[in-house]
Amino acid sequence: QVRLVESGGGSVQTGGSLRLSCLASGFTSGRYCMAWFRQAPGKEREGVAVRLTGPGAVVADSVKGRFTISRDNAGRTLYLQMDSLRPEDTALYYCAAQPGPCGLRPLSGQEYRYWGQGTQVTVSS
Repeated sequence: QVRLVESGGGSVQTGGSLRLSCLASGFTSGRYCMAWFRQAPGKEREGVAVRLTGPGAVVADSVKGRFTISRDNAGRTLYLQMDSLRPEDTALYYCAAQPGPCGLRPLSGQEYRYWGQGTQVTVSS
């Protein structure tokens, strides 16, 4: 059974940094597409960044240049380095995973089968 556990959330001031981690277990052999999403109160879930199964990543325009997604060599831990945080980045951040290569719409939540419980990020002005 696949399990995703996020950590690293917290409260910071505007301009601060946080590093989120997502530890995956239960993966069978093969590739998994992994991504970060977020959801703020009263807003729809938003795709933040995707670490492609091959080289490269897809990053939402709203965080481009500030957030960096990475993955360990074993492919079981996903990271999100968040710099220059803004109040509008406040949300519950989720890790998501899908067996196989990333789909054609990797920032869409519908592409992912497995989800973590989330970690809260709060940015104060």
